[in-house]
Amino acid sequence: MRRMVAEERRAQVAYFTMEVALREDLPTYSGGLGVLAGDFLMSAADAGADMLAVTILHRQGYLRQVIDASGSQVDEPVVWRPEDVLELLAPRTTVRIGSRSVLVAAWRLVVTGATGESIDVYFLDTDLPDNHNADRDLSGRLYGGDNEYRLRQEALLGLGGVAMLRELGHDAVDTYHMNEGHSSLLTLALLEERMSEASNAVHPVPARFVDSVRKRCVFTTHTPVPAGHDRFADGLVKDVLGPDRAQLLDEIGCIVDGELNMSWLGMRMSRAANAVSQRHREVAQAMFPTVPMLAVTNGVHAHRWVSAPFRELFDKSIPGWRCNNDLLRYVSQIDAAEIAAAHQASKQLLLDTVAQRTDRKLDPAALTIGAARRVTPYKQTTMIFSDLERLTRAAQSIGPVQIVCAGKAHPRDEEGKALVSELVRIAAAVRGPLDVVFLEDYDLDLAATLCAGSDIWLNTPLKPLEASGTSGMKAALNGVPSLSVLDGWWLEGCVEGVTGWAIGNGAAGDNDPVASELYDKLESVVLPVFYGQALTLAGIRRAAIALNGSFFNTERMLREYSSVVYKGGAVK
Repeated sequence: MRRMVAEERRAQVAYFTMEVALREDLPTYSGGLGVLAGDFLMSAADAGADMLAVTILHRQGYLRQVIDASGSQVDEPVVWRPEDVLELLAPRTTVRIGSRSVLVAAWRLVVTGATGESIDVYFLDTDLPDNHNADRDLSGRLYGGDNEYRLRQEALLGLGGVAMLRELGHDAVDTYHMNEGHSSLLTLALLEERMSEASNAVHPVPARFVDSVRKRCVFTTHTPVPAGHDRFADGLVKDVLGPDRAQLLDEIGCIVDGELNMSWLGMRMSRAANAVSQRHREVAQAMFPTVPMLAVTNGVHAHRWVSAPFRELFDKSIPGWRCNNDLLRYVSQIDAAEIAAAHQASKQLLLDTVAQRTDRKLDPAALTIGAARRVTPYKQTTMIFSDLERLTRAAQSIGPVQIVCAGKAHPRDEEGKALVSELVRIAAAVRGPLDVVFLEDYDLDLAATLCAGSDIWLNTPLKPLEASGTSGMKAALNGVPSLSVLDGWWLEGCVEGVTGWAIGNGAAGDNDPVASELYDKLESVVLPVFYGQALTLAGIRRAAIALNGSFFNTERMLREYSSVVYKGGAVK
């Protein structure tokens, strides 16, 4: 008889995600996708939502970034102890991956929200003595290994995740929410369950079986380029999932041109699919023209990302904001001097962090620009350094500029690693009225400090490759306006000269902004406002919080998923 761990209640939503960032001492994330998942689940706990989540333990984390003596990124495993953070549950389940049955355990984290309500997050673990060494490693490194390792991990998440929920007593989930294609094989597990209810195997699979799965699933895509969607050759699918499952996937139309596209599988087997911003909906719709695409723009967890100085100010001036982020619109009632003081305190925390990490002392009165994202070519992190002479002249003639950069490159992204080296080189070489710092090992704590302590948040991706972006949302909660290319969320959040500034314009067919447009905006608007228009800057800080902070949060995002995707996306 199986061990019952779940409470005796229906789980409305089971949220499946390959990565999740909930705590700094729980390194089961690589970047934005995991941080978004963590923020979403924290808001679900705040709201007392009937939700649970499933992910993988990732005993080696993603990577710890070390910059060596030559200025290159070195990828080191993350050392941590799950038993210090999580509760190991007694039940076990098995999942067939390749030629072996893999034993799976689960660890649990109880996420408690602002009102005392909580949700359970389950972390799947295969590092068990009874497993083959190759299978024990499936809960090793996040996004590690080759295509076979990736598919085996996705089988663990999707097939093993559903099996574990059954073992834990979660038999009657209303909606399975796939956060990207990594978890799409959960639909195969649900289809197999439905087929097992039939008295005998039926082939080809009846449409009513497929529809019964679709009614229970929804899918979120975050990826605006075809190369970002996991694809696996049908031969590898047969090897990892077995010929019977490969045949099943083929029968339901998910093996196309000899490949299994995990995003197509997730969308094909869902009643609703959504993109993560209004512009991203247009991009995703063009990529998957037969899928009616909804849009729910991402957000961030307000309480998590507001700095301590602003948290104290909001608690005093806007009681209740933690459980009702809409109240942040009333920041206009807070005296401008108090906002300026909270920002300066947040900025000092950033400057103290820079000094501790690098022995560099930055100027509290100088314009400090934050620029921190995953380092990869399309993010164009080095755009602002394209013409150092022009940037230096602006700093000399208008006022000093300090740029604080951070970000990791994916272990297999050699171009991204070359960009990290370029940032490190620039930071070592540039001094004076223009000063540049690179902070290694970008993580949750550093992100919070940098987003809150910068004077301006910079973002320069190639259009339309920014599906959403959330770092600028974190900055806005702390009164930090963005200077950004009009793509992703900033197309919705930018009110020129009110919440921040645009680089170029946002028309879909327009060319991408170039460095000269960034410099033009800095020289003609941003630097003059910072150094000579204190009242204007105070108004922009207020508006960033009141307009963007009050809306681009996961509290609002959860409401939209509940009404637009979970309920509004139901099959008729």
